[in-house]
Amino acid sequence: MTSPHMFETISYLGQTLHRWQVGPSTFLARPEHGARLMNWSLTHADGSVRDVIHWPELASFDNFSGVRGGNPILFPFCARTFDRGDIHFWRDAEGTRRPMPMHGIARQGRFRLDRADATGFAATLVPDDAAREAYPFDYEFTVNYRFTAASLTCEFVLKNLGSKPLPWSAGHHFYFTAPWEEGRTRDDYQLTIPATRRLRQDKLGQLVPAPALPATAALSHPDWIDTFHLGLTSPVATLAPAGGGASGTLSVSIGMEKKAPPPPEATFVTWSASATEPYFCIEPWMSPPNSPETKLGLHYVAPGRSESFVVQVALAS
Repeated sequence: MTSPHMFETISYLGQTLHRWQVGPSTFLARPEHGARLMNWSLTHADGSVRDVIHWPELASFDNFSGVRGGNPILFPFCARTFDRGDIHFWRDAEGTRRPMPMHGIARQGRFRLDRADATGFAATLVPDDAAREAYPFDYEFTVNYRFTAASLTCEFVLKNLGSKPLPWSAGHHFYFTAPWEEGRTRDDYQLTIPATRRLRQDKLGQLVPAPALPATAALSHPDWIDTFHLGLTSPVATLAPAGGGASGTLSVSIGMEKKAPPPPEATFVTWSASATEPYFCIEPWMSPPNSPETKLGLHYVAPGRSESFVVQVALAS
């Protein structure tokens, strides 16, 4: 039996949001503002609801781009960029220093809604003056979401419309609800990331070794916080209840091929603001941060060409 699909717009705090019902899953987004997926919840057969992607209660949308929830889009670069020790700058291939906000220009950017239907949405960034100053290229950046009853897929497509190679290394900042069961703590969940290298970023933007971690450890392990995991032997990170059993397991995949390892610079980032937050971030990135300076994982799109970055988030039944 095919899962029912329902798509509608709703009003919330004076804004128009988009909502999808796909089988037991409900997705909420504000595509025109940062192409932001806000929330994903799953209704169980007994009527209980699991909040998969966390979104906090708001009094207003005044600081929408800075809300710790949903999935902020990180483009053209993730997290903090530096130029010779100075944060929030980067230097292009011609040696020009340019500004670059934390996490880039997309999460606070305006997007043109190109598609909104029962399967999801697609939206294209419309750069403002600040975005053009930070990233002065001729390009088209599109975010394409597709929703199913137990998963979402998001594809970034960067098309080079100009005559110069386009540098980029983008990513996602998923805020996953954890713990998601009443009476549980982070001690009751295990995170698995099959990485062969673990790094952190120092105060000058350079990548330095992170503490050693096993492939699987309790979500409460302090060394997960603010760590970059690369050299992945598998493209899939999983968050599961301790004690075994696949039911309820959350997987985050870089690319759609689950068996082949991703490129060596592909990175998962793990972060939470504190040990008591109701969320834990598992973030698939194209590379570690500050790629324009370190050159580690810096991608280029040739003139007239396009490049994409695909991730999938899924729940095991």
